[in-house]
Amino acid sequence: MRKRHTEETKDEKSSKSEFSDNKDINKQSETGAESPGQEVITSSGDADAAENKSEEPKTSPDETDKKAPEEPGLMEKLAEMQDRYLRLAAEFDNYRKRTLREKIDLTKYAGEKLITGLLPIVDDFERALSQMDQAGENSHAAEGMNLIYNKLTGFLRENGVREIECLNCDFNVDLHEAVNKTAVEDESLKGKVVEILQKGYYLNDKVIRFSKVVVGE
Repeated sequence: MRKRHTEETKDEKSSKSEFSDNKDINKQSETGAESPGQEVITSSGDADAAENKSEEPKTSPDETDKKAPEEPGLMEKLAEMQDRYLRLAAEFDNYRKRTLREKIDLTKYAGEKLITGLLPIVDDFERALSQMDQAGENSHAAEGMNLIYNKLTGFLRENGVREIECLNCDFNVDLHEAVNKTAVEDESLKGKVVEILQKGYYLNDKVIRFSKVVVGE
């Protein structure tokens, strides 16, 4: 019995040693399989990098010379666009100033047509009052007409209307309309306005009716 027990013990020890040996062999085989694989991956990565370097395009001096002439063309195009921008900006600024001036003029001379239509009425009042003064009439009708005339001329003055002073002044084509010429004895009156046939008027600083005059010669 004792002999049999010792034999079984030896068999168990031998089986354990074989199991441990197999385990070590498996570990060595696993580590040995992994290390060669890593070396292969590394070597393949180096090969790919070498291929990529070899495939990179190389710029030759001839190609660099071909690209250089494009720069002057780009600069000319840029200069042309800048010039066009400056022209457009100047045109817009002129347009803005012109429209602003037109708005101011429209406000300033808005009643020109109405006032121009009232001027012949003023002329009629002046003729009627002149005739009454020459006839020596001092009636209530003359006083009433004089009152209306003063109100009308006051209204015109409030709206920027004023008479063009031209008697004994040098003839000015921008202000006067020469209807006739007359001989004068006084040398100082030659080329000057000696008689007013119809008064001229300003509206603010604009001539809305020229003075009709007789010029001495």
